[in-house]
Amino acid sequence: MSRVNAVVFAACSAFACLDVAAGNAAASLDFDKVFNDRGAPKQAHYAATYQLGPTEHRIEVWRDRELRLKRRTDDAIETVLAKRPGEVEWSMTVLDIKRRIRTDVDRTNLYRIGYFTDWFGLAHSLARPRGTYTLTTLPAAAVPRVVPLAACRWYALTQGSNTSKVCWSASQRIPLLITDSSDVVKWRVAAMDASPIASATFATNDRGFVRNDANRDIEAD
Repeated sequence: MSRVNAVVFAACSAFACLDVAAGNAAASLDFDKVFNDRGAPKQAHYAATYQLGPTEHRIEVWRDRELRLKRRTDDAIETVLAKRPGEVEWSMTVLDIKRRIRTDVDRTNLYRIGYFTDWFGLAHSLARPRGTYTLTTLPAAAVPRVVPLAACRWYALTQGSNTSKVCWSASQRIPLLITDSSDVVKWRVAAMDASPIASATFATNDRGFVRNDANRDIEAD
């Protein structure tokens, strides 16, 4: 793995565990109609824990409309994204805080090296499934016995015999809980608010960091 790929992987791996199962699309609800950002607060902040293998991790997310986004994972990796109004393309700055490396990369170049994440997934912490899928409303009898931070509605996203259960907040437009088919919690929002976010929150403090231009390196390959 190249240095560029390694740094980008560190930023994206914290998000990978939120990829819920994808499979056959028989009698399925539409993912984009159920999970979308319509009616989301203009600005939002939330903190969550998630399980990646045997290890629990912590993440905080700050979102300023569809213009600025910041994700901080385990006080080790900080990712800041920015885009212009109405545009699809965005730029990402990844700070590896422990190794003190700053990496800059654009959406198009991430796709070139195989990281097919999008703004919605990063901002709302739920990746669109790749390929076909089955999405259904979860019946009351199948709802996990875990208490979410606030009101949310349960759905099942299934691939073969594997099912992820997602409790989606209609007001905040994020998953408050995600469990596996055995109701083991894989993602839990611990705090959230929609208060105004100071612009300084999205500033990048990279003093003393080595700078790595991933766009230049990728385009040169």
